[in-house]
Amino acid sequence: MGTEELRSNGTGAGANQGSEGAIVLPWPPSINHYWKRSKNGMMHISAEGVAFREAVHWQVLQQCPLKSLQGDLSVDIEAFMPDRRRRDLDNILKALLDAITHAGVWMDDSQIVDLRIRKAKTIGGMVKVKISKS
Repeated sequence: MGTEELRSNGTGAGANQGSEGAIVLPWPPSINHYWKRSKNGMMHISAEGVAFREAVHWQVLQQCPLKSLQGDLSVDIEAFMPDRRRRDLDNILKALLDAITHAGVWMDDSQIVDLRIRKAKTIGGMVKVKISKS
């Protein structure tokens, strides 16, 4: 990892997909599927959400083993939709940022001072996340 930008180490998923400088992660569940209400009314992460967090953790370990980033960060997300259905990009942010936090990439997502997300023109069912120091 450089001091200015998190870079993929060229191994793991996405290494052959032109992901230099980006972590390639699976498609996140929407916020509607990330949280679940228990019988007593408490909110908790759903089984789908837990599985996604675990998948992100392993992808981070494979692609860019690192210590938690410190200070202000910029995050640029390119979302490759899983299919051609209409989707709101903002529905994937909470699960994605929480999973990256849980994987230890940064201490807390409150460190993000610049956040950009855009829809890729191709289908792929994944997200590419580029993180740099602000």
